[in-house]
Amino acid sequence: MDRLTALDATFLELEELDEGALMSIGGVMIFDPLPGGGAPTIEDVRAGLAGRLGELPRYTQRLSATRMGFWSWPHWVNDERFEIANHVSHVALPAPGDDAQLCDWTAGFFSHRLDRTRPLWEMVLIEGLKGDRWAIANKVHHCLVDGVGSVDVVELLLDSDPNPPARRLPSLVDGAPSPGRSLLPPHSEAVIQAAQAGGRAVSAGIHAALHPREAFDRSRALAELIVRDELIGAPHSSINVPIGQGRRYEVVRVPLAELKAMRRELGGSVNDVILAVCTSALRRLLTERDEELPAGGLRAMVPMNLRDASAQMSLGNRVTSLFVELPVAEPDPRKRLRRIVFETKRLKYSGAGAGPTTLVDLATLAPPVVVRAALARTEFARRLFNITITNVPGPQQPRYAFGAQMQEVHPFVPLAADHGIGIAIFSYDGLVTLGISADCESTPDLDVLAYGIEAGLEELRALVPEFEKTPEEVRY
Repeated sequence: MDRLTALDATFLELEELDEGALMSIGGVMIFDPLPGGGAPTIEDVRAGLAGRLGELPRYTQRLSATRMGFWSWPHWVNDERFEIANHVSHVALPAPGDDAQLCDWTAGFFSHRLDRTRPLWEMVLIEGLKGDRWAIANKVHHCLVDGVGSVDVVELLLDSDPNPPARRLPSLVDGAPSPGRSLLPPHSEAVIQAAQAGGRAVSAGIHAALHPREAFDRSRALAELIVRDELIGAPHSSINVPIGQGRRYEVVRVPLAELKAMRRELGGSVNDVILAVCTSALRRLLTERDEELPAGGLRAMVPMNLRDASAQMSLGNRVTSLFVELPVAEPDPRKRLRRIVFETKRLKYSGAGAGPTTLVDLATLAPPVVVRAALARTEFARRLFNITITNVPGPQQPRYAFGAQMQEVHPFVPLAADHGIGIAIFSYDGLVTLGISADCESTPDLDVLAYGIEAGLEELRALVPEFEKTPEEVRY
């Protein structure tokens, strides 16, 4: 059986532990008008999607159970009732169809949970955008795929050429495989899974004995993770309060070339520059709220991709996390960036990312009930981090659908319990888009954070001599 991993199942458990946690990821892809003008029809979108979903069997599968069992893990089974019309719908924005309206619609779209009795994804064709543009919104449960995996899915659904050659892909209309049912009664299945867990524990013990250095490094990383959670918790902040299901959403755009110029002049990586900009924005938000700036900084959970080339197009979650201190109390933007560069290098070279991975591996050796204690209440707890900031690289060449070029992507990151703000970053074809999701009730001032990101970019631009030249003189 194709069962969920411990990390996959954690995203189900997070929703079960708190009504405010909505564990769907995705975003909105915005396209130019079709060559003949306007948008494709909903029938064309459904037909085009149906012709490609055969490459993604989980998109026609549902969970074997809507909740995690005490002894057995949920697994994926084919959905006999699958109808693509239940997952692909159509809306039209009223005029003028500007950014503000699209962001409001996106917030509402991600304010609702997916139906666990069906395959865990939805898409919506959006018409009426300014300039005769159109969009496709994509929402998928985090237990099915992580951020990088979702990019692989989008790559399958889009074309690299406006007039691509015909390609034969397994189609839904070719007939789905027979539904995946277990031939064992539920209690027998649980016994077998418990026995399998015991076998994995024995194998893990043998591996540790044969690789003592690796075992030591992983144990040290796990210990650091536990110390951060139990002894040195993330600071108290107004962004870490109980949340509801309603969401707000804003986007900020910046050319990738500008971020690269900042990196060359000021040091670090593009991701470090983005973290510095987000730090500036969070500093502004807390200041506007008359909140004392924590001297040790706010702590960000920064997911790290663990996929290699062989894992391309595979679903499920293959990530770990770094926990980065964001120096919001530092007034100097250059020093803020330097501190972040030092912190991210220290974490990477120390192998800190092995801590969360080890915790997941330990949970995999035990019954699902351990996930409640070991993962959902530890790795995603308020004491461990204040905010999620995730950076997912997309393709740097144009992509097309129905002959229309995709112009940009607005990414969306889910919010765990007691985490009122999250920031997702997506780069595509030279443009970086920051999608800021927030709890509707506790963050009425999300515009302050969005403006703070723009102001943070201006602070760093002022430190780069290249930006003092006229646009015609700048060469990145």
